[in-house]
Formats: sequence, structure tokens, C-alpha cells
Amino acid sequence: MMIERLRTAGSHVLLAVTAVVCVFPIYWLFATSLRRPEDVTSLSPIPWPISFANYTDAADKVDVVGLIGNTFFIAALSAAGQLLVALLASYAFAMYTFPLQKLLYLAFVGTWLVPFQVTMLPNYVLLTQLGLINSLIGVVLPTLCSALAVLMLRQHMASFPKELVAAAKIDGRSSWSILWTVVVPNLRPALAALGILLFINAWNEYFWPAVVLRQSNSVLQLGLRSFMGTEGDQWGPMMALASLACLPVLLMYLLLQRHIVNAFVRSGLK
Repeated sequence: MMIERLRTAGSHVLLAVTAVVCVFPIYWLFATSLRRPEDVTSLSPIPWPISFANYTDAADKVDVVGLIGNTFFIAALSAAGQLLVALLASYAFAMYTFPLQKLLYLAFVGTWLVPFQVTMLPNYVLLTQLGLINSLIGVVLPTLCSALAVLMLRQHMASFPKELVAAAKIDGRSSWSILWTVVVPNLRPALAALGILLFINAWNEYFWPAVVLRQSNSVLQLGLRSFMGTEGDQWGPMMALASLACLPVLLMYLLLQRHIVNAFVRSGLK
């Protein structure tokens, strides 16, 4: 009994230490951004007195509102587009039987294993021919087909009660009507959790926007890189800009993490 208690206490201590190690850099980021400019290099763990001078300084040097607006537009449109495509594809894979169904499903999900760098050049050439280079739509378009989204939603739909679908068909509803009036309302928690994950992933994307966009039409992550290149010794404004890049997705995940975990558990993914 004593050994079991010691093991439990040791596990809790280890988890606490790991949590502190993981959270401390994030705390120090926000703490540094809230210090006065002359106190940025201070080692005091508590930023006092609190000052927003670093944020105003960053806003004077970088178009923060424009960068946040571009980033939010890309993240929201990408998440919504991926959800729509995944919803239609997973509905077909889960509810219908057709030739080569399993092969097509495995081929689609298998694209998850292909690094984005492999398809970067073909995507760039295609966007150049379409005239979408240096446009926000050009960033979103190649991301609309998400293997992860199809995999998760297909798992949810596979466990969806077939009796409800059969009853809707007997009632005379079309496949399109069944999808939007029967299936989607019952999958709202899964769709919401998946949408959050897709939004966070699109918000944090750096590589593809760096390839497609120019300085005049940038996103928050590229603005931070540009700021580091020109104002690399200004740690206060740099931390303020980094905080603005982290804060939305951090709050979203902390507030809704239970729904995200439940969505993974119900889909059978780990």
C-alpha cells in the first residue's frame, strides 16, 4: 500500500515538473511582453508594474491589425472549407457502397503521410497559372482536402445509427436532405472540435504562406519573422507580437480542450 502511494505521489510530482517546464516558456513570453521597456531584461518572475508599451511599440512598427485580419481570414476560410469537403467525402465513404470504395478511402487518407513539401512545387505552379500568387485565396486553396478531417468524420459517421438514415429514406428524404437534417445535427460536437483543430493548424501555418505571400500581404507569423529581421534587438515589442500570435489559439484550446479530446476518443484515434 505504501509503495503504491509512493508511486502515485512520484507520478504526480513528475507530471507537475513536466507541466512547469512546458508552461514556463509561455508564461515568460507573456510576462516579458508586459514589462516596461527598460525592464525587459529583468529576471523578476512577476512583471510589475504592468505596462502595454511593448504592444503599442509593436503596433507602431508593424500593421498588427492587418496581420491579424489576414491570419484570421485564412484560418477561418481554411477550416470551414476543410470541414465542408471532409463532411461530403466522409458521408460518401461511410454511408454508401461503391466500386473501389476501400481503395479510394485508403488512398485519400494515405495522403496524410505525404509531406506538404512534396506537393509544394506543383501547387505553386498551379497557383501561378491561376494568378493566385500573393493572394489569401492562394494560401487556402491547396489546404481544402484534409485527410485527418476525413478520417475523423468517417469514423464518427461509421458509428452513426443506420436506423435514423433508413427512417429518413422511408420518409422520402433525399441523400442531400439526410446529410444536412439528420447527420449533421447529430455530429455538431465532432464538427465543432474538428473545426477548432483545423483553425488552430491553419492559424499556426508558416511554411506555405511564406511561399505564396509577399511582404505587402502577409500573415502574423510572417510579420513576426520580418520584425525579427529588422528589429531583432527589440525584445519587448517582439515578445508582444509573439504573444498576439499565440494568445487566440491558446485561449481557444484551453477553453475547448475537453471537446477536442472527446472528438478524438469517439473517433478511435490516439
